[in-house]
Amino acid sequence: MSEAVNVGTRWELMVDSFLVEELRDLRFELQRPERREISFEGDAAWEDDIAYPLSAVQDGGQVRLYYRASIPDRSNEDQVVFAMAESLDGGRTFHRPDLGLVEFEGSRDNNILYIGEPPFVPPPAFIDTNPACPPDQRYKGLGARWRKLFAMVSADGLTWRPLTEEPLEMEGTFDTVNTAFWDAQTGCYRCYTRYFENLQEDMVEADVLGPEPTVVRAIQSSTSPDFLTWSPVAHNEYEDAHHDMQLYTNAAIPCPGAEHLYLAFPNRYVQERVPDAEHPSPGVNDALFMVSRDGVHWKRYTEAWVRPGLDPLNWTDRNNYPTWGIVQTSETEWSMYITEHYRRPGTPTRLRRLSVRPRGFVSLRGGLEGGEARTRPFTFSGTELHLNYSTSAAGSIRVEVQDEAGAALPGCGLDDMEPVYGDAVDGVARWRERADLTDLVGRAVRLRIEVKDADLYALRFA
Repeated sequence: MSEAVNVGTRWELMVDSFLVEELRDLRFELQRPERREISFEGDAAWEDDIAYPLSAVQDGGQVRLYYRASIPDRSNEDQVVFAMAESLDGGRTFHRPDLGLVEFEGSRDNNILYIGEPPFVPPPAFIDTNPACPPDQRYKGLGARWRKLFAMVSADGLTWRPLTEEPLEMEGTFDTVNTAFWDAQTGCYRCYTRYFENLQEDMVEADVLGPEPTVVRAIQSSTSPDFLTWSPVAHNEYEDAHHDMQLYTNAAIPCPGAEHLYLAFPNRYVQERVPDAEHPSPGVNDALFMVSRDGVHWKRYTEAWVRPGLDPLNWTDRNNYPTWGIVQTSETEWSMYITEHYRRPGTPTRLRRLSVRPRGFVSLRGGLEGGEARTRPFTFSGTELHLNYSTSAAGSIRVEVQDEAGAALPGCGLDDMEPVYGDAVDGVARWRERADLTDLVGRAVRLRIEVKDADLYALRFA
């Protein structure tokens, strides 16, 4: 018999088999986001066709988009323009504020944060939620050059400085969006950075950038108590056997409202494919979804979370990159973003919004004939069972609370519950003869869950 775990009042997402011990006629179903409006287009005078988003940061009622606006001279990649756009409508659309910080072509009426040489530039930013964080370091991020990583901080997210002039002591290549955050579950900072499998000092450019690469772009992590001293890196480990799968970025983040789960939205690079012979670089890209409970071992859904789609301009290299960050647009919608039209001369790079169901990345799905799941034993702290679910007009969900041995508890059987139907991100399950589940708090129980033509995304006791 499985050992009982304590889920407290936290959301448990149906993203893996941690809570689910048995399945009958149900399956884990990856949920794809819905493409919505174009949120931002890089068509200002200081932007170009390789404008690239770094992170989306929600700060109260404002959302900030940090991005590389351009590399004005492609022969000199040491001169890079970094900028910040804002949204006041929950992240649906972004505009360029006049920051007045940097002069461009004789004017400071622009949203430019910095023009100059990496690495001491505005990084992919995050807000530090560490209770001990000094006010002048509220914004943080990791700036990078090839094989060098730097800790950057800011009081306001506009003007940045390095915590130290020396690079961090960490192995890696870092030539992408390197992410970091305060991990409240473990009380430390956690970062996800880039390294290459099989990278050798004597390799030529074709080994890395050509249509027949001999290296694999991969993800590693490290932890730190102070954002300066980092543990030896740990390479991500996956349940699947696709060891040659190239992951260009990581977009790793704790799940909002379920911070014990680490989510990641890497961009998958299929370098061998050349759908457009006229394009200067090989490869096509899509986006994946991954989840971890310890930050190192990951369940990677190998079918695409976002495909390139019908637009042929998204079928060339370095498109379809998920932007790092989840924006809570409303109680029933989260927003994420994906790049389009990258490196297409004469066509601005743009950012499309993705509509995501809160905590709805994977579901337990059943057909109309129905199926069942049974959980492992667990204890809980709340007094009501809340469900994140969606059914068809004919579908339903019912839940039975069992003792640790699998027998239905009095008043908590399937037949004691009216079938739940409809669509809710935080609906309450009720049994006819029970006001709540107070008498079961702290006791080891199981759930037997019946799903008919429906999806169950998450549950919690609250």
